Amino acid sequence: MALDPTKHPDWQIAEDAETRMKTVYQLAEDLGLQKDELLPHGHYVGKIDFKKVLNRLGNKPDGKFVDVTAITPTPLGEGKSTTTIGLVQGLGRRGKKVVGAIRQPSGGPTMNIKGSAAGGGLSQCIPLTPFSLGLTGDINAIMNAHNLAMVALTARLQHEANYNDERLAKSNLKRLDIDPRKIELKWIMDFCAQSLRNIIIGVGSKMDGYLMESGFAIAVSSEIMAILAVSTDLKDMRERMGKIVVAYSRSGKPVTTGDLEVDGAMTAWMVGALNPNLMQTVEGQPVFVHAGPFANIAIGQSSIIADRIALKLADYNVTESGFGADIGFEKFWNLKCRFSGQIPNAAVVVATVRALKCHGGAPIPVPGRPLDPCYTQENVGWVEKGVENLVQHINTVKKAGINPVVCINAFHTDTDAEIKAIRRMAEAAGARVALSKHWLSGGDGALELADAVVEACNEKPHFKFLYELETPLRQRIEMIATQVYGAQGVDYTPDALVKIKAVEEDAELSRLGTCMVKTHLSLSDDPKVKGAPKNWRLRVRDLLIYRGAGFVVPIAGDIKLMPGTSSDPAYRRVDVDVETGKVKGLF
Repeated sequence: MALDPTKHPDWQIAEDAETRMKTVYQLAEDLGLQKDELLPHGHYVGKIDFKKVLNRLGNKPDGKFVDVTAITPTPLGEGKSTTTIGLVQGLGRRGKKVVGAIRQPSGGPTMNIKGSAAGGGLSQCIPLTPFSLGLTGDINAIMNAHNLAMVALTARLQHEANYNDERLAKSNLKRLDIDPRKIELKWIMDFCAQSLRNIIIGVGSKMDGYLMESGFAIAVSSEIMAILAVSTDLKDMRERMGKIVVAYSRSGKPVTTGDLEVDGAMTAWMVGALNPNLMQTVEGQPVFVHAGPFANIAIGQSSIIADRIALKLADYNVTESGFGADIGFEKFWNLKCRFSGQIPNAAVVVATVRALKCHGGAPIPVPGRPLDPCYTQENVGWVEKGVENLVQHINTVKKAGINPVVCINAFHTDTDAEIKAIRRMAEAAGARVALSKHWLSGGDGALELADAVVEACNEKPHFKFLYELETPLRQRIEMIATQVYGAQGVDYTPDALVKIKAVEEDAELSRLGTCMVKTHLSLSDDPKVKGAPKNWRLRVRDLLIYRGAGFVVPIAGDIKLMPGTSSDPAYRRVDVDVETGKVKGLF
């Protein structure tokens, strides 16, 4: 019998469920995998040889495709990962063959505030410890591949500064004339380390490297993580890896990983990472874990490859997009679906009464401080005002021509009047609505949600992209800002405008996708503004080019690519039982 989530923390529930979990061999058998398609990593985690699966099942019709997104996040959390796992379990209880496809958590939030993103209560992905602490090494491979590019770049800068053309030629090197003021990449690591955002490297003699400004970003923001998410096979990944722009020459020419002749070695680090990881829910349904989080500063999607094999192996594939529908779902819609050609049947928008109160005017919670009592007391007015944020996200899903299902992720302090208000207003906005208690009751608590999703999937979607690739970049940004975020328009800094005009004038770059970087804490570019703000303009301050991944990256507001660690991080509560070796305190 499962532990009561009202009395036990998530890590204890996961540890208890792990005593009853299936082996990875049982999971593979349930999925219908052949023996040589499973690559075990111990008894309970494995990888799947996606190429062999697709070679065998490539002509089999796809199952139904469901994306899980949410309202604009608040410090209270909406339970998007929990809902994804709960829906998988609910569909399983209804006798459906179902697979979840979620993202691998970053060590940054796992050891900081957000936690491991394994779900919660009786809707979790297990085993929790490997899930939270590196899994099979995909993020480590990304760090090695990315930082190898930085090694190649900084070594070339040093050698070009110290050697003449004749000596370079003896090493079969051509002078790239890299401009040290126009370096596009930073180093990466998988923690939130604000003190490494801006650094000086090459201090010492000329044998100690090239003296220059540099810095670190978090690992999952790397273009290589984006490439992992959107690649369709190894050949595709290899071609993308050589297109990464690391810097510009003094004449303004892009310098790529291919120019540095490091792209082949980078791909070598990534070969194993291309295969999705196989795990399970606490109720034993299979879950594919692949690619990474942070849709506010990255693409934030599980991989195209994981979705492709899930759609061949199951009747339903439930995937997840990062943060709210303005960020994660928009990228799922206009980037991931465009690259994959896969059309979703439905999208679930997760909301909680407490988060809607926050958007409706309740005091914004501060992590580490006691929750204001108003969040446990009925206030239908705040809920109704907060639903304006939910409706904005419902409308975003509807613009894609996808059937929206609102999941009211239940909490024990919710009242009937508050739930009725959400249901009434969401249905008026054109969404199906389901109350779900998966956190408390697992799959049994998600039956209403599962039924609503099945019903939505039985209706034909009328899918369409927000923009075509022929649409000029500034017009695309304007469309995303006004039609998804609710802005009145867009303003650009002079530096951003110069870069955007250059993209618009380049025949290749102008046809790349658009991957916005924006705060996840607001529909606007100001994280302090809640609800559905009006009369504001989006400020775009910079532009990055991810030529390998296949998109340009406009950066809005003051968001950082390296988050910071809080004063009360999660690592203070993580420890190990020295007798058993079991990790405790993860959440």
